Amino acid sequence: MANYKDIKGFHVQSLSSDPAASGISAGSFASGGTMNTGKSFLDATNTMGTQTATLAVGGYPGSGVTASNEQYDGSSWTEVGDLNTARSNGYGSGSTTAAFTASGFNPPNNLTVTETWNGTSWTEVNDVNTAARHGGNFGGNTTGIKASGFISPGDRNNTSIESWDGTNWTEVAEMNTARQTSAGLGVSNTSGLIATGGQPSTSTKTETWNGSAWTEVADVNTARDRAAGGGTVTEGIIMGGETPSVTGKTEHWDGTSWTEIADLSFARSAGGAGGTASSGIYFAGTANGGTNNPGATEEFTAASTFSKINLGQVYFNSTSNAFKVTQQKTPAGTWSAGGSLNTPRGYNTGAGTQTTALSISGYDPGGTKANVESYNGSSWTEIADVNVGRSEAAGFGTQTAANFAGGNTPSAPGRVASNEKWNGTSWTEVNDIPAATDNLMQGAGTQTAGMVVGGQTSPGAGGKSTQNIFYDGTNWTAQATLNSPRTLAAVSGNQTSALIASGLTGNPTTATVNVEEWDGSAWAEVANVNQARYRLVGSGNGSSSIAFAGSNYPSTTVYALTEAWNGTAWTEIADLSTGREGGSGTANTGATSTLMAGGSNPGVTAATEEWTVPTANSTITVS
Repeated sequence: MANYKDIKGFHVQSLSSDPAASGISAGSFASGGTMNTGKSFLDATNTMGTQTATLAVGGYPGSGVTASNEQYDGSSWTEVGDLNTARSNGYGSGSTTAAFTASGFNPPNNLTVTETWNGTSWTEVNDVNTAARHGGNFGGNTTGIKASGFISPGDRNNTSIESWDGTNWTEVAEMNTARQTSAGLGVSNTSGLIATGGQPSTSTKTETWNGSAWTEVADVNTARDRAAGGGTVTEGIIMGGETPSVTGKTEHWDGTSWTEIADLSFARSAGGAGGTASSGIYFAGTANGGTNNPGATEEFTAASTFSKINLGQVYFNSTSNAFKVTQQKTPAGTWSAGGSLNTPRGYNTGAGTQTTALSISGYDPGGTKANVESYNGSSWTEIADVNVGRSEAAGFGTQTAANFAGGNTPSAPGRVASNEKWNGTSWTEVNDIPAATDNLMQGAGTQTAGMVVGGQTSPGAGGKSTQNIFYDGTNWTAQATLNSPRTLAAVSGNQTSALIASGLTGNPTTATVNVEEWDGSAWAEVANVNQARYRLVGSGNGSSSIAFAGSNYPSTTVYALTEAWNGTAWTEIADLSTGREGGSGTANTGATSTLMAGGSNPGVTAATEEWTVPTANSTITVS
């Protein structure tokens, strides 16, 4: 006879450890050999070998600077040939058989001295052009990049870069963001990455180098300086640092974004590091503001076997004796920097997803823009212009199939009913929306199932609309209207589940906290947002959404605020790094992944920020 469990039950996998996205995310640190002399301020010598063969060159042992050089063999440290010139905070890279170190600090002066290592001894060679310390670096034994740093008390954070070809130093293109005490990844002078640093406050900024120019890419999750790293521009890790307190946080770079992984067991900063993302090493450093210089070594190793994480997976962790589920919790999301638009603008609209987006038209003080740009997850490319440039219009659809409807043009009568369709190559004027409408921020849905909600259909405060119109790819159809008219609100979702939040309403005009939810047939008022604003942006649907940015009226306050909707209530969560109003987003891509491009505060910006919610394993509470 079949039992009830076999008929109605389901299998729950039992695992000894939580599932992970990769071997690196499931990796861990283990103790290695202790150095003969503990020291710190090795923060720029990041790539001096591998986990089982690395050098610890110069540094600060507690008083003065040292010329000592120790070599690690995977289990123990041995003193080998000293530098000719003692220093701390130098720039260097290479291996245990061929390396260089350059510049640095020997009180009271920064140095220009460069020395090369042949596996036995150090030899002085050509000097750097600019004496500096506390910088970042990456490279190999005969190639390297010396990035920014502390040049003088009046130039503590700068953008200067020098490239080493094994013989000479050459000044090359400067970084975008001045900094010192940053971490580097890379094994040549033509391909690398500099992350974090002091500006003078701790930074999350990351820039990549292609041999001729620097490009800002995704920020690290935890702002810090005096971190150290190992790996390449396509995959690496950074470890430790100061936030300003010392930290053991470690982050993995996959060539696109940063993910927090296992912490160092011993939090510290200004140490040395090397190896790769899957086999890294961190050694020395300071654990207490320079007064405690441990010689401890930790080795990071990626897991060779692990269970692959799957969103929605329910399992039993036999080690912690707990039922768990793999999910994305919106309040745990963060904003990080993306690629900048080519044309700064505000009051633009968007379509697509975080990694395949459009930013359409908009406005700057010079007038309305017809420009359209396409995003690939890291950079924007200008594509075919719309036929009629306008601001505060509705955009919806995908990167290859979108619509651009309504909006405002500089010429009379201003608001328009124009509707343009995008096929991935060009824009074509198609059936107008039923009423000329501006003061929109975004539409929702797809090109064949789109929607435009609210907006301004006639002059004055009384011209705010309750309209809710659907688009089927050809024609527009009026649907059940909003309960309260409004303009410049955050709209998110699709034809069966949508949300409209905040915006301008009433006579006289005021910003509202009111929110309405669409269930496919009618709008219902639900819980209010915490902060009234307009020209804000949304992403999600009726049951899960976020609303972000915007400004208040009649005040001029501009917000970085993000609020999350869980189907019942709004919660304030992570802010944008910079407050702004009126940028483009992606309305129907969910509460876990979207972006904001452009906007105003009060001048227009080209900045893009990406919203991402990590996949995490959460304990199920059973009462």
